[in-house]
Amino acid sequence: MSGTKYVDSEGFLYTAPVREQGNIYKPNNKMMSDELSEKAVHDVHTKEIDLVNRDPKHLNDDVVKIDFEDVIAEPEGTHSFDGIWKASFTTFTVTKYWFYRLLSAIFGIPMALIWGIYFAILSFLHIWAVVPCIRSYLIEIQCISRVYSICIHTFCDPLFEAIGKVFSSIRATVRKEI
Repeated sequence: MSGTKYVDSEGFLYTAPVREQGNIYKPNNKMMSDELSEKAVHDVHTKEIDLVNRDPKHLNDDVVKIDFEDVIAEPEGTHSFDGIWKASFTTFTVTKYWFYRLLSAIFGIPMALIWGIYFAILSFLHIWAVVPCIRSYLIEIQCISRVYSICIHTFCDPLFEAIGKVFSSIRATVRKEI
């Protein structure tokens, strides 16, 4: 830190502290200015979305990867006409693809709204109700545990120590006779 010197109204000499990088609101150097402008522009709610890999955490790997072969299969000796099999495959695949798109177009945004509200409520309850209750319980139980510990050490420790001394004089030997 360095600074300029000034004299106050009473005649005392003071040094005004100035940051080397400048004020955090008005930075002196270009690098710090660029950092602040990048932070101001970046918004977590509008992060860039990957339109190719829409399941990066693999949430639905085992659930919705259903193809024609997973649902309809003809065993050996029971085959339909090849044209029927191809048409069935195409019908299944295209219907599944477009019906999913239609359902997601109709219900996707309302369901996103519902799930957003649900997880907002869940987060709110966790932050403002669950965690404070748990913390309060832990604080209260700590006080009770200290009282319990004092009672145990006061009454039980001498009793168990006396019982231990009584039984410490007992000796047992095991002999094997042939």
